Amino acid sequence: MNFKKEELTLKVGSRIRELRMHKGLTIEQLAIEAGIETKQLQRIELGQINTSIFQIYRLSSALGVYLNEIFNF
Repeated sequence: MNFKKEELTLKVGSRIRELRMHKGLTIEQLAIEAGIETKQLQRIELGQINTSIFQIYRLSSALGVYLNEIFNF
């Protein structure tokens, strides 16, 4: 698979949002669990920022999923 940076950023953000909603978490709850700012999580979910792999790892841990689940699209 070949993704452009913007396309991959959107897909990852969308997947995080999908997993968050499936778990029944608000954006605020997930941000607190992951130890990141709510505004930053909003921007990640919207694909507005290309976040670090460490932040994605923190989000996957807070969601209770393996890291590869974030990239399962």
